[in-house]
Amino acid sequence: MKERVGIAHVFSSMNNTIVHITDVSGSETVAIASGGMATDRDMMKGKPFTAMRVSQKAADKARQAGITALHIKIRAPGGIKSRIPGQGAQPAVRALARSGFRIFSIEDVTPIPHDGCTKKGGRRGRRV
Repeated sequence: MKERVGIAHVFSSMNNTIVHITDVSGSETVAIASGGMATDRDMMKGKPFTAMRVSQKAADKARQAGITALHIKIRAPGGIKSRIPGQGAQPAVRALARSGFRIFSIEDVTPIPHDGCTKKGGRRGRRV
């Protein structure tokens, strides 16, 4: 039996977690789930339990599409925003591992500016 490999893009900010599973080229979406699909409270979208349920939902869809192995790419907002993934990143990866996929690699793909844009607020920061 031949393995079908996919890529799981896990976007995790302080306010939300989005799990997007694509084929190896990254061009065709196999499954996608976000925090709003798992809870009706905005406050809960970035939390670990919601992230776990989101990745289980995406994993079920991917399994039905025939994917058996995954490369995982974790992403924080990045750029001029936070470069640290939210609290939902680790539970999402753990839930993908527990749902029976073979995991080849886990990689951080947060965009980091190389002297491009600066944070808003000006030179002296936000004055209250």
